[in-house]
Amino acid sequence: MENREILLNHYISSPYKKEIYDQTYTKIETKSDSCIDHLHIFLKKENNKLVDAYFNGEACSIATSSCSILLKNCINKNMEEIKEYIENFERMINDEPYDEEKLQEAIVFKDIVKQGNRVSCAYLPYKGLKKWMNE
Repeated sequence: MENREILLNHYISSPYKKEIYDQTYTKIETKSDSCIDHLHIFLKKENNKLVDAYFNGEACSIATSSCSILLKNCINKNMEEIKEYIENFERMINDEPYDEEKLQEAIVFKDIVKQGNRVSCAYLPYKGLKKWMNE
């Protein structure tokens, strides 16, 4: 599957985008300072592991697909694994050495660094997840 197709699939039909509110999940809000992107990420942690997550809100295709891919790659991971995953993604979008295999489908954002104004879109959900991890 090519990058564009992966992005569109996660944007149009993400299994993690849901219009529900479950009070057993922690809600994290993350929004852009420069555009309309505004995501609500719902996370459920048990025994130091992210066991489930979903999101909703209004965001561009980059932010939405990035959030979907992030959740797909982090559900059923412990906090240390998620931290390593986020750090690896940060290295990629900052044009630093990173491990391509660990990013799985998030590798579709490897060239986002060439579009500086879109980096914040791809990073928006990661910013929210980091906020949750640091609480």
